[in-house]
Amino acid sequence: FTIVGTGEPRYQDMWRALAAAFPRRIAARIGFDERLAHLIEGGADLFLMPSRFEPCGLNQMYSLRYGTVPVVRAVGGLADTVIDAGDTTVESPFSKRRRPVANGFTFRDYTPAALMDALQRGINAYRKPRIFNALRRSGMKLDHSWDRSAREYVRIYERAIASADGLARSR
Repeated sequence: FTIVGTGEPRYQDMWRALAAAFPRRIAARIGFDERLAHLIEGGADLFLMPSRFEPCGLNQMYSLRYGTVPVVRAVGGLADTVIDAGDTTVESPFSKRRRPVANGFTFRDYTPAALMDALQRGINAYRKPRIFNALRRSGMKLDHSWDRSAREYVRIYERAIASADGLARSR
């Protein structure tokens, strides 16, 4: 485990103590360093984001782009972008056809048991390189950039202009 960021003091203290007790297995950096956070996220195999609330979320999108498989609580933007590996026949918002689109692991209940179940499923997938690499590739194919959003806005504006032109001609 590698931890970077801040939070409630009791959790910061817990991660510092764990890092001191298990320096070869756990690293904790209390504080925020964006460059380091991106390096860690890009170099990780799994990214854990057990948010209670997450209206948007950027980190899971960074993870997907970097090929780091996210394990997230299915809430807000996390639920919109991470498709659980157990649900591989949902319709992709990025495609008109039904196809496997799984790119991570999700859990709904905000409980330790639900988090551990999703994390264990991620670890089990990691032990199967073919499956894990397919999840990585699936996430890396997604486009969460502003380019895609900008193209959609242009289409909306073009339809609005065409509709307005049609109304003007009918008068």
